[in-house]
Amino acid sequence: MSAISTVKDKYLFAAVSFIFWFSQFIYVPILSPYMEELGGKYAFIGLVLSSYGLMQLLCRLPLGIFSDFVKMRKPFVIFGMVASMSSCLLFSLTDSLIGVFISRCLAGLAAATWVAFTILYSCYFEREKTTRAMNIISFIVVLAQLLGMSLSGYIVSKWGWHAPFWIGTILSVIGAVLSLFIHEPKQNIKRSPIKLKELMGVIKEPSLLKISLLSILAHSIIFTTMFGFTPAYALSAGFRERELSLIVFSFMIPHAAAPLIMEKLFVWRFGKWSILKAAFFLAAFFTCMIPMTENKLLLCIIQSVNGFSLGLVFPLMLGMSIERIAVEKRATAMGVYQALYALGIFGGPFAAGILNSWMGLKAGFFFAAALGLTATVFAAAWDKKEASYKVFKAK
Repeated sequence: MSAISTVKDKYLFAAVSFIFWFSQFIYVPILSPYMEELGGKYAFIGLVLSSYGLMQLLCRLPLGIFSDFVKMRKPFVIFGMVASMSSCLLFSLTDSLIGVFISRCLAGLAAATWVAFTILYSCYFEREKTTRAMNIISFIVVLAQLLGMSLSGYIVSKWGWHAPFWIGTILSVIGAVLSLFIHEPKQNIKRSPIKLKELMGVIKEPSLLKISLLSILAHSIIFTTMFGFTPAYALSAGFRERELSLIVFSFMIPHAAAPLIMEKLFVWRFGKWSILKAAFFLAAFFTCMIPMTENKLLLCIIQSVNGFSLGLVFPLMLGMSIERIAVEKRATAMGVYQALYALGIFGGPFAAGILNSWMGLKAGFFFAAALGLTATVFAAAWDKKEASYKVFKAK
């Protein structure tokens, strides 16, 4: 493949990925307030929010294994775009809570195909540049989330609750058409269908399991807060619908900037595990501050620190999850990783919804903060263990 075609392929893939996540997140800030408007209780809202993760939990690993089996990624990318389009369309056409639940399940099914997206994009890079590829694709994801979520409140204030869903539908149609033209490079790797023994070997890989557990906790935090109940809390604290963009910008701009500067400024200086420890601790502390804050400016500052902290964590863990995995097994490993962290996307909002229904909206934020402290302890323990192993090996 020529350098020119490689550049073109990367840009096309970036465009499809951007549309995919933009259409998935353009309605996220207004989803929980929208369900409240329809009469949904906190427990039901938590169930709907968690259904997004449940579908990924059930589907991501099978999709990763099947992708390795057929030795193709592109069909799964196309399927993901079609599922995203179906989700947005159903959201647009329904005003019932059951319809909202089904629509969010379809969004989770679409998100489950992201395993194919990430592996296909990594094929455009040399193996030693996997972390760089993951940083770039993470930036594209966060940029799409930032722009989509920042427009959400304004669109609702201008054109009503259904407007973000219709915009997502139109863009998903465009993305589905563009995905037909994505190029999947042929790799000179002899691959045979992964066997059960090999699958168990991938699943039991210690580094993959450690990073997956941390990712479960990280996704629980973000899907309980920014992608879950933070917009509802902001409205209860005095924000208006059109001012939700302030909350989104405060969180997402630092979140988008973090992957761009992480490798150059932090990784080589402090090491990956040290970054994880510091980032999880900051996320825990400032998440705990959210329900104790009603001042708009202070809440935006808290959001900024949280966004930056979690922006360091996600791309770092994405690269670490497969860096020790053989190329021919990476889609399976990525499927394992993404299936496992879907436990956090499911479990975090579900547990928070129940806690909120019992003790009020603030309870979910304290729960998310506790998860951040737990992740900090695990990261510190594994960092110490890895350092001891390196010293022992050197001797």
